[in-house]
Amino acid sequence: MKLEDEIRQKKFKNEFHKLAVNLIYTHGWLLNHQAQFFKKFQITGAQYNILRILRGQHPNPASINLLKERMLDKMSDASRLVERLKLKGLVEREVCPDDRRKVEVVITEKGMELLKAMDEMEDNFEKIFYNLKTEEVKLLNEFLDKLRG
Repeated sequence: MKLEDEIRQKKFKNEFHKLAVNLIYTHGWLLNHQAQFFKKFQITGAQYNILRILRGQHPNPASINLLKERMLDKMSDASRLVERLKLKGLVEREVCPDDRRKVEVVITEKGMELLKAMDEMEDNFEKIFYNLKTEEVKLLNEFLDKLRG
């Protein structure tokens, strides 16, 4: 559906203004779809992001700083997210023996099993993009990279 119809706004200052509004609107739309997907697994998008980073690091631990650097949402509080994941038994957190100021985090077997279950359902989530052809998706990715670059 066209942006103008979705938000009931017919005029924009210019195409650049429309693009900004469109990106913000689409971001919210995507977050809503993700929230529904994550709700089934009783985690948030930010917690999922932490788990994916830790799976990529496995079996090596990750520091809180490394998690912060690699997270998609730079405003998230990695320490707080790790603590919530620890309470769910999805990660383990230990003080580094070499540097007591550093905390090392590893994903647990339970965390790995959760991600495996989510991977199996990820195709269902990706269906929201299926109205685009593969070439259009590649082009959109290139444009978004160019915009940020």
